[in-house]
Amino acid sequence: MTPKDLAGKTALITGGSRGIGRAIALRLARHGANVAINYFSRDADAVDTQREVQREGVPCVLVKGDVSEPASVDSVVARTCEALGPVDLLVANAGISILESHKEISWTTWKKTLSINLDSVFLSIMAVKDGMLERKYGRIVCISSVAALRPRQRQIHYAASKGAIVSMVRCCAEAFAPHVRVNCIAPGLIETEMGAGLGPEATKSIVENTPLNRLGQPEEIANVAYFLLSDQSSFMTGQTLAVSGGRIMLP
Repeated sequence: MTPKDLAGKTALITGGSRGIGRAIALRLARHGANVAINYFSRDADAVDTQREVQREGVPCVLVKGDVSEPASVDSVVARTCEALGPVDLLVANAGISILESHKEISWTTWKKTLSINLDSVFLSIMAVKDGMLERKYGRIVCISSVAALRPRQRQIHYAASKGAIVSMVRCCAEAFAPHVRVNCIAPGLIETEMGAGLGPEATKSIVENTPLNRLGQPEEIANVAYFLLSDQSSFMTGQTLAVSGGRIMLP
């Protein structure tokens, strides 16, 4: 039986309707957390994920909004608190990936990528951290990428945004200690809709260069997110865990 060690806690997952976010929402629900699923546009996917979460016997609300905009983030957090109580667990997961070479990349796509991938993380953290610090309890997990750790010719903007998340996590972890822990996950290529955007040739090459010789599954990232949000990681903060099948090995 899955322990209900997160019972009574409120979790907010940005980008929570699909892929990695959906898997994390379901995993936290199985451990008893109340779940708020933030999403931007895919209503049917959000409703489907909400139903799956509710089957775990916990309250679940949908909080639609653009988390790259300050007012929208404030609204998302306020609606979450009104429905479920103060946010105890934050998973900053919203993101996009646009593949462009240095010859193709434009100021427009640079700004869009940084806004959705980086601004959303900053805004989400800032919106919940004061309450966490006042209550002397909080757990934050940010989703970065192995692109933050190795060069990516067609992902200059994506890699830059994800690398900044790693740095922000370290700074926030030190600033918010000792009562609020902040950690980061850097997934490799995961079998999601976003991951499929790389195309079959690139995917085949990545798998061939991955020691475990396969793609990752969203549930495997959810396992690590749960670990970092639970008391099982009680002596960890400011860390980035690469979950990449060995494709990226950190010292």
